[in-house]
Formats: sequence, C-alpha cells, structure tokens
Amino acid sequence: MRIGELAALVGVSTRTVRHYHHQGLLPEPERLANGYREYRLRDAVALARIRRLTELGLSLDEIRDVLADDRGRELREVLQELDADLARQQEAIAARRERLAALLAEPDVHPDAAVSPAMAAVLRDLPPDGGTAIGRLDRELMMMIDTGAADGDRSAYAELLQPLTAPGMAERGAGLYARLDELADADPGDPRVAETAREMADYIPGEMAAVMITSLEDPATGGWLAEMSQEMTSAQAEAFRLLIRTLRARAREGLPPGERADDGRADDGGT
Repeated sequence: MRIGELAALVGVSTRTVRHYHHQGLLPEPERLANGYREYRLRDAVALARIRRLTELGLSLDEIRDVLADDRGRELREVLQELDADLARQQEAIAARRERLAALLAEPDVHPDAAVSPAMAAVLRDLPPDGGTAIGRLDRELMMMIDTGAADGDRSAYAELLQPLTAPGMAERGAGLYARLDELADADPGDPRVAETAREMADYIPGEMAAVMITSLEDPATGGWLAEMSQEMTSAQAEAFRLLIRTLRARAREGLPPGERADDGRADDGGT
C-alpha cells in the first residue's frame, strides 16, 4: 500500500500519517527502489490503534508510553487516569452550566454578573453603588479580585465579605459611599475626611481589617492602596490613608471591631 491508501483505509489524512512517523509513533516502512514507502497490513493495524487511542483522549506522549508496553499494563493505568480526568471535567462543566442557568434566569444579565456563585450571592446583599464613583470602584475591585483568584480563594474572599451583608450593614455601606462621594471636591484637611475614615473603620469587620493590613505588608499585594488612590481625589485618598492608620492602631491595642482607640493620629503606620 502507498501512504494515501493506508490513510484512506484507516480514515486519517496522509499528513497525520507523516506526523506520526515524525513523532516516532508509527515506524517508517521499507522503501521500494523508486523511493516510495511500502505499507503492509501490520502498519494499518498500528495506525488504527493509534487513532483509537487518540479518540479516547490520550496525548501523543501517553500513546507512545502505551505502545512501548506490549503487555498493556501501561494502557490500563493511562486509561484510568484519563477516566478520572474526564470525571473532573464533567464536574467542572456541570458547575459552569449551573452558573449559566442562574445567569440566564436573571431578568437583566450584565457582563459583570459573570462572577463566581459565592461572590454573586454576596454582591446581591452588599450596598448598591448608589451612582457614586467610589461605590462603582469598590464593586469593580471586588469583581476583579474574584475573577483573578483561584476557586478556593474565591470562596474565602466571598466569606470575608459576608459580615457586610448582615442586617443594617448595607445601609451603612451606602451611606459611606455617599459621604466619600461628597469628599470629591474637598480639601484633604477637611474635618469630614477624618470623620469618614473613622466611620469606615467602625464599619469594616475585624477579620477583613486584619487582611487589609496584612496585604499591605506583602510585596505581592501591597500596592492596592496606592493603585486605588490613583482612582480617587486627594481627599478621598486621604480618608483611606487615615482608615489604614486607624485599623493599625486598633490592631495594636487589640480592640474589637468598631471600638475606637486613639485612631492612630500619632502614627502614620507607614501608610
């Protein structure tokens, strides 16, 4: 048989046959005096076996290992691993379809709704942005963190935000958005800046405050405050700087969430 006849017999292209030769999966047949390859039935059997294994989902490297073991023990092990991989893929697909079904059930599907289910549940109970620039920025950052995090970290992050969904917290959060928005044209020394910072410190749960402080000390995540400040006015950025000072002061004194200390007025805390 010529290469075209072999390919047609097994149901692949001649290019595929040449590729398998190049990868060392299919041995090169003897060549006739005129230089043409002469394929025999055993070549067709080998090629058909390779095709069957690729259809099962094995990679070419895995097929090479299988073909190297005539007793088939390697094949059983590889097939078991493949079956486990397919089972994990099925679970992932089922989870994605469940999330899609939830999105399609929404009356108004927005691109920002495509976050993890845990984050979507939290966002439904968090305060709306109220049309404020700070509110929109805050929600956008939450969605960005959720998108970039691994699955386990997404759940942990959503759980960290859960206390903000407690009764009364949404109203407090919306009020803070409004007050920060009012600072857009203020001077950084405006008394409202320090008062807003203290109100934010009272609003933020203790575990979240600890994570915020710790993240600023991590070189990999420590730039978030500076990045946020670039999106805010000088007075709004000062409010967040004072917020971090206050949280650090309360952490040093071991105060519970919402209880005021000296608010760190004597210490910049490196912020």
